[in-house]
Amino acid sequence: MDLIQSYHLDILKEAANIGAGNAATSLSKLTKEEIEMNVPEAVVMPFRDIPNHIGGAEKVMASVFFRLTGEAKGNMFFMLPEQEARAFIFDLTGTYFERITDIQHDPLAVSSLQEVGNILAGSYLTNLSEFLHVRIQHSVPSLAIDMAGAILEHGLLEWSEVGEYALVMSTVLKKKDSSHQSTGGHFFLLPDPETFVRLFQSLGVKDQ
Repeated sequence: MDLIQSYHLDILKEAANIGAGNAATSLSKLTKEEIEMNVPEAVVMPFRDIPNHIGGAEKVMASVFFRLTGEAKGNMFFMLPEQEARAFIFDLTGTYFERITDIQHDPLAVSSLQEVGNILAGSYLTNLSEFLHVRIQHSVPSLAIDMAGAILEHGLLEWSEVGEYALVMSTVLKKKDSSHQSTGGHFFLLPDPETFVRLFQSLGVKDQ
């Protein structure tokens, strides 16, 4: 981990921001409103630190989960805190949900969040693949609404080989003319151990 320098993360953040631009274009077409999106932060942290990074293991989140396959294997989560998820759903569908748990009972809200996660993951992974010259595919999205710790634990239960570290990318989305504040979410890329080594070797990090 000590061999990973800030410029390695800058490369990943650049790839993410290019993907964010492409995703914003797709989301703008989907919503017929101009969406702005950027990735202000990319960090690598131990997996065990993720819950604290997003406000605690008991913080309620909406999460879209993907399994990554191809030459880079792992797991990916796109997570939105409760308030941001409700505000974003309102921007997307015009429906206000007083409780975040009500979202999972509304097919339009569920499909909207899954499609947003699908667009964001697809755009980011496409650019990451091009930057690192590796082929990455992702599964269909699945939505969960629960406490952050429970989401992460459940999402990884069936995958016995989980890496010790995660790549964390903050994500800010906003409808340009919306009265709501920017929506802040997080992408967590949890590569399988051998994939983590390969990704950073592609960036010039040796002897991980």
